[in-house]
Amino acid sequence: MGALALQLEPGHPCVACDKVDGMNAHSPDLDPVVLSQLTSLRKSIDNVDAALIHLLAERFKFTQAVGQLKAEHNLPPSDPDREKRQVERLRTLAVEANLDPEFAEKWFNFVVEQVIKHHVEIAREN
Repeated sequence: MGALALQLEPGHPCVACDKVDGMNAHSPDLDPVVLSQLTSLRKSIDNVDAALIHLLAERFKFTQAVGQLKAEHNLPPSDPDREKRQVERLRTLAVEANLDPEFAEKWFNFVVEQVIKHHVEIAREN
């Protein structure tokens, strides 16, 4: 595998090509066992990233529907009480999942900011 990997063109789409401690993963000095483990872990990360993107897309489908419903009934684009409850719920989930609750809250606030922008746009169109 190492010899084949070294023959690949620069810029090829390989998860093992990222720099590892300043060394390219295809460097002949890199232990093949480490390369194999690194490649496997990065494939897992890539799979999780893909799942997250698909879940976010699904989430935004629902929030678009909420935005449409709000626009049809002249409801405000944001719901601060719900957002506060969601932050509390997500922080608790984050702790249970061994994830930094500050990170979870920042992520949620970013998503809500995008959702509110979408809701404002939907309301303008109606």
